[in-house]
This record gives sequence, C-alpha cells and structure tokens, in this order.
Amino acid sequence: MTNPESPGTKLTSRATAAAKRVAPENADYRTVDQKKLTPMMQHFVKIKEQYPHALLLYRVGDFYETFFQDARKLAEELELVETSKEAGKGIGRVPMTGVPQHVLERYCTLLVEKGYAVVICDQVEDAATAAKEGRQVRREITEIITPGTLLNEGMLNARRNNFLAGVVIARNYWGLAYSDISTGEFFTTQAEDLEVLSQELMRLQPSEVLIPTNAPDLGSMLRPGETSEHLPKCLPPSFCYTFRPQSPFSQAEARQRLLERFKVRSLEGMGCEHLTLGVRAAGGLLEYLEETQKQTHVALQTLRTYTIADFLILDHQSRRNLEITATVRDNTFHGSLLWALDRTSTSMGGRALRRWFLQPLLDLKGIQARHDTIQELSENTQLREDLRQLLRSIYDLERLTGRASSGKANGRDLVALADSLLKLPDLAELAADGNSPYLRALQQVPPNLEQLGQKIQAHLVESPPLHLTEGNLIRPGINYQLDEMRSNAEANQQWIANLEVTERQRTEISNLKVGFNKTFGYYISVSRSKADQVPDNYIRKQTLTNEERYITPELKEREAQILTAKEDLNQLEYEIFAGLRTEVGEEADEIRKVSRAVAAIDILCGLAEVAVYQGYCRPTMVEGRKIRILEGRHPVVEQSLPAGFFVP
Repeated sequence: MTNPESPGTKLTSRATAAAKRVAPENADYRTVDQKKLTPMMQHFVKIKEQYPHALLLYRVGDFYETFFQDARKLAEELELVETSKEAGKGIGRVPMTGVPQHVLERYCTLLVEKGYAVVICDQVEDAATAAKEGRQVRREITEIITPGTLLNEGMLNARRNNFLAGVVIARNYWGLAYSDISTGEFFTTQAEDLEVLSQELMRLQPSEVLIPTNAPDLGSMLRPGETSEHLPKCLPPSFCYTFRPQSPFSQAEARQRLLERFKVRSLEGMGCEHLTLGVRAAGGLLEYLEETQKQTHVALQTLRTYTIADFLILDHQSRRNLEITATVRDNTFHGSLLWALDRTSTSMGGRALRRWFLQPLLDLKGIQARHDTIQELSENTQLREDLRQLLRSIYDLERLTGRASSGKANGRDLVALADSLLKLPDLAELAADGNSPYLRALQQVPPNLEQLGQKIQAHLVESPPLHLTEGNLIRPGINYQLDEMRSNAEANQQWIANLEVTERQRTEISNLKVGFNKTFGYYISVSRSKADQVPDNYIRKQTLTNEERYITPELKEREAQILTAKEDLNQLEYEIFAGLRTEVGEEADEIRKVSRAVAAIDILCGLAEVAVYQGYCRPTMVEGRKIRILEGRHPVVEQSLPAGFFVP
C-alpha cells in the first residue's frame, strides 16, 4: 500500500542540489527531534500527526508548501522540483516542495485523480499583523479534500456524478450507501450475494469507498489497484478504499446519527427502518462527511432507499460488451451508446441520462410515461425546439445549490443560479399545454423560487468579482448603511484626488505628486531640487535618489478613514451576500426537486430529437421476456458512418 507516510520515499530525479544535501534522517518528520524544529515546522508536524495519511499543503506567503516525506511524494507524483528548507539549528535542512497559491486547485485535482487525500492548512490572518506582534502567522485547516468529497466546480466532471460509497458486509449479506455531496443525492440499499454488491459498485463507479475495519492503519487509503489483507476479496480493486473505524458503522450509532441529521423520530419514512446493514452503511458515510467537512455544511437530500430488483440488472461485463457508456477497445466516450443518444442541453440532464442508462427501469408504467413524453415531443416540433432553446440557458441547478448550501458559492455562482431560477416560469409556460407525465411535472413551479431569483438579481451586480472579500458585490439602493459608507468613501477618495491640484497651487511646486504604496500608504512626492520649498507642515517620510516623500497630519487622517472604510464596506457587502447564500441553502430541497424535473425533460427532449432525425419509431412494450425487432438499425454504427453508408 502506497501512502504519504511511507518512510522509504526516494529522492526524485528533479531534486535540486539543496535537496540532495538533506540528511537521510530528516526525510521523515517522525525521526527528527521536534523540539529542535522552528515554530513553523513544529506546527506543520503537529497538524501532519493529525492527518498522517493525507498530503498536507501548508500556506507560506504566496505558496502552499509541504515538507519531509510529503514533499518527496508531491514532487514524484506531480513531477515538481524538490528543494529543501532550513528547519532549525539543530536539525538542518528538510525536503520541501511547493506550488503557487493561484494554481492550487489544478494540483489538488491531479492528486485526487491519483487517489490521494489532501489537507489544506491556510493562513487565517494578515501576515503583517503577526509580524507587528512578533509572532507566527495563525494557520488553520480550511479544507480536507478526498476523492469522494469534491465540491469545487473545477475538480468535478460536469456530466458525471462523483459518488462516495460506504459498505457494510455481514457474511453473504451487505448494505450499501452512496452520496454525491455536490448534488446532495443520498441513497441506501441492502441485499444478499456479495457478487451483486461488486456489480452494484461497478455500476456506480464511486470515487471513494469507505470500509469499516479493525485494521491498525485506520484512515489510510488504498489507491486503485492496491491491495490489502483488510480489504474484502469480493470488492473490485479498481476503486479508492478508505479504512474507517467500526463504531460509526454500528447499528445504534449509525441510526442515531441519521435520526439527528434529518430531524426525524423514525427511519420508516425513508424506507430503511428494517434495513439494518443499509442503515449502518449510511450512518458511517454520514460520520465520514462530518469528520472531513467540518468547515463545510454538506446539504444532503433526505436519505432514499432503493431495491436492486426494481431495475434491470446488467453485470459489468455486459455493460462493457454493450459499450453503453464507453467503448471496449479504448474505454472512450466517443463511439458508445451514450455518445450516440445523448443530446442533453444541461449538465444535470447529462448526469441523469447516464444514470438512466446504467439503471434501466423494469416497471412498465414508468417506461410508458417516458415513451409518452418522447412521443409528444417528437410530434410537437415547435414545443421541442422551444424547450431545448430554453434549456441551453439554464445552468447546473443541482451543483450551484450544493455549493451555496455548503457556503462555497461565490457571486458568479449566485448570479447563474438566479438567472436559471428566473427561467423556470418560462419553462412552466411552455409545458403548460403538455399532456404527458414529464411535461405535467414542469407545469407548477414554486413561486418562492422565482421570488428568490428576483431577490438575488436585485441584490447582486451583473458581473460580481471572483473573490467575495474584494467588495463591489451589492447593487446601490439595497442597504442604506452600505450606500452611506460608499458615499463617505467616495468623498474621501475625491479629497485625495484633489489634493495634488490644491497642493501644487499652494506650494507653487509644479512637479508635486500624490502617490500610494502598501508600505507607506499615501504620500506627497517632491523632487529633491524643490525640497527647500515644501511647507512647514510637511513631514519627511522617505528619501529616494531623485525625490523626497512627505506626509501631512490631514493626509494620514484621511488615509486611515479610507482604509478603515474599505474594510468595513467589504465586510458589510460580504455579510449581505452571505445572507443571500443562506437563503438559497434554505430552499435547497425545493430547488433540487425542480432540477430533477428539468433534468428529466432535458433527457426526453434530447431523445425525441434523436428519434426525429434518425427516424426511430416507438416500441410496443409488453410484459414478459419476448423481444421482436423488425428492420433494426445499430445507432452507434449508423452515426459513425457517413450518411447513406449504413445498411440495416
């Protein structure tokens, strides 16, 4: 098993000369005398001991750095240059690898794809404040990223779910729970036969699977392809497995955690009161989310129970041979059945269609409801085209809501969400004349969602900045206090802008200038040849080769007002924004309910489009196992060949 703890991690070929001078005993934080480390290194080691099985990225200035064996692992996996850093007088140099803060997400994505967990330790105060007080910058864990707990848009595949699964096995029986925290989906099931469990995991393709065990190496993660004596042999080796303690997966603890999370007295309403193993798996998964997402509220939908027998069971080999989502030859999307039939306009529609393909319905009534809607959309060209046009302008409601609920949404996310919510009444109006089940499901949009969209749009500027603490988020006229503070700030800025003109007139120094830098703040610059003409109230602040820089009491007073006002202004804007984001979280269940209906109609519009342009007919569905196909055509082969080349 490979993990960052491995003390035998070798020096990489990209190591610098400084890295090669590191003493062998300094390559592992467990073998150094921690009392001799610098205060920063002691803090790094203290956090590393809490998360020994994850890669720790530690913010230092504009970089995220890591040390000891983590540094060598990071350099090896990402092909970065390994160097070294002084760790204390009695220690010497230790391995170090760093990445710039502006590309952190890209490198974290690469690490997660390789099966690593990443812990982010960030600076939570201004370094200048700590420097003035003569102490270390305060740093805290701000994020724990594992393959199954991704929320950031840049780390997710827009058209695929990112499932985290939990498994409990008791002899030949098993319980399975899985969740996509980016969309809030949360399911559980229970069945017999371990081969069925293996097939269900192959269908879901989870990014991470939690396994309760008594193994001594709790918290460690098996990367795809790695093996362990503690991993049940029935589980496919192609996933990331995380070993967890047994207690959160116990019946009593798991059940109580679910009851408290969803604020219910019984699990009967979720359909899992009698599913002991399913409840244990769901409770253990929930505990893992609570542990890894302490800084983030994960807004899960109410736990739903499903039965495998309700769907057509396709084993992994059959799905592979049928090339449903990927080709056999090179495992690519292009050339698969999903490629041939996916005409969805939204990301949530694309994810739902993949789920439909991998979990086909057996219920005749449900199948006919889908066929009825496809037929109506095929026959009503104008309706289909209008719906598809409108769907193209709707963003990913599921994941936008997930980020808002977890407190990770930025201004642009909320603007996109508001734009989409305000399209829902138009969607309902188009579906108003529809008779088929899925069109009828769109005809009633909760008015509170439209009101929420209007409120967000009224509050936020059209193009908000990416970072929430930069200000310029909220429109004028929304908050009286905010408008008053902006007016005062503008008046102070105008005073500064006029200062250069007034001082030139007063002093008769034509080349006098007013400038600003982060070190000294605002200053008045005068060439050295004119320095003898400055007024008595000018206080010399800095002497340069060609100029003298001065301040005045009034200038410093205005500067203090400007800088304080800017901080207060940005803070108030953030608080208003955070209130809006909280309101979105409160409507999460309602938004997700609507988003499922939107995703379904998106799928059916796309399938109707394929049926019209490919000349497909509606099949007659009957009970029983008989199937009869007349003049059948292979959709993938037909679309792969030039027009007219395919022979049925």
